[in-house]
Amino acid sequence: MAQARSNRPISPHLQIWRWGPAMLVSILHRVTGNGLAFAGLGLLLWWVGAIAGGEQSYLTFTQYVWTGTGPWLSSWTAILGKLVLIGLTWAFFQHLATGLRHFVLDIGAGYELHANARWSVLTLVFSVLATALFWAFVLTSH
Repeated sequence: MAQARSNRPISPHLQIWRWGPAMLVSILHRVTGNGLAFAGLGLLLWWVGAIAGGEQSYLTFTQYVWTGTGPWLSSWTAILGKLVLIGLTWAFFQHLATGLRHFVLDIGAGYELHANARWSVLTLVFSVLATALFWAFVLTSH
C-alpha cells in the first residue's frame, strides 16, 4: 500500500546552513576526541609498557619519541614526533575546553547566539594558548 506524502518539513540541506564558530568547535570536539582515542591511546600504552619494562625500555621509548634517535629514526622523524606530540597536546586542550563548553550548555546556559559564538571562539583561543604555554614550559625546563 502506497503512503501519501507527508506535509512534515524536511531538514535543511547543508548548503543552507551558515558556518559559525559553534559548528566548528562541535566538529573539532568529535575530531579531537577520536584523535586522542586512537593516537593518544597508542602512545599512552607504549609509554606505560616502557615504564613497566624497566629503565632500558623507558630509555629506548624516550629516544624514539623525544630525541628521534634509534635504529630506524633520523632527525626529521624527531621533528615529526614532536609535531605529533604538540598536536596531541592541542587536541587534549581543545577537547577539554569544548567538553566544558558542552557541560555548560547541558545545564541550560549559553544558548544565546552571541554568548555561544563568544564561548566557541574562546575555546579555540584557550586551546592554542594552553598548548603554547605547556610546550614553552616543557622545552625550557628540559
